[in-house]
Amino acid sequence: MKIISWNVNGIRAVARKGTLQEVFLHEQPDVLCLQETKAHPDQLTGNTRHPKGYFSYFSWAERKGYSGVATFSRDEVISVRTDFTDTHFGNEGRILVTEHPEFLLYNIYFPNGKASGERLSYKMAFYEACLRDAAAQVESGNNVIICGDVNTAHTELDLARPKENAKVSGFLPEERAWIDRLIDAGFADTFRLFEKDGGHYSWWDLKSRARERNVGWRIDYFFVNEALLDRVAASPILTDIYGSDHCPICLKLL
Repeated sequence: MKIISWNVNGIRAVARKGTLQEVFLHEQPDVLCLQETKAHPDQLTGNTRHPKGYFSYFSWAERKGYSGVATFSRDEVISVRTDFTDTHFGNEGRILVTEHPEFLLYNIYFPNGKASGERLSYKMAFYEACLRDAAAQVESGNNVIICGDVNTAHTELDLARPKENAKVSGFLPEERAWIDRLIDAGFADTFRLFEKDGGHYSWWDLKSRARERNVGWRIDYFFVNEALLDRVAASPILTDIYGSDHCPICLKLL
């Protein structure tokens, strides 16, 4: 099975560029998870809304042109939800949990905390709700895959300029500590199962043309629970795919 996760920074934009269609055609994912779609499904047409050979699932924000996630699956999923259990985070269109025969797939566009202290608090509360929800599912006997734009670089290896960003949301100690806690709860960062060195990023600032200089951040992740580790065959960053300020990431399961 091949799962791809990609913050597209606007699904209509990557569709116009043809990049979205190229990902379906050349990568042939079994499941494609998109974040920051910035669209209501009614604003999408044709193969953008219903790619040939895929079932489409969406979660969108109450605010137009903001946030949003979409999951496209070759097989129809068993169930879908757009919030964590017993929370009220669904109004920003950041959560899409789809139930597949062998796992629950969390397609999440985690909040950015840079705008204000209030948004940072929201981000941390969102983090905690996600961890509680996913850990409870594992405790219940389900396998869990969490993917998406986490909006935090975990360690100094995961961004080009850690010292300059030590006090910037996205690399704050409390944000990084949450990823530590997620790992301590039994979830593995699949990219780090195969690559221990730095210099590998998934987001670059477009305005400064940082991608050309590879001055970036690794803020997009796949996490899997311990029971799935033996099935993880590869987890590359697809840096040759353009169209957004993020590039896609991939998880291959045996």
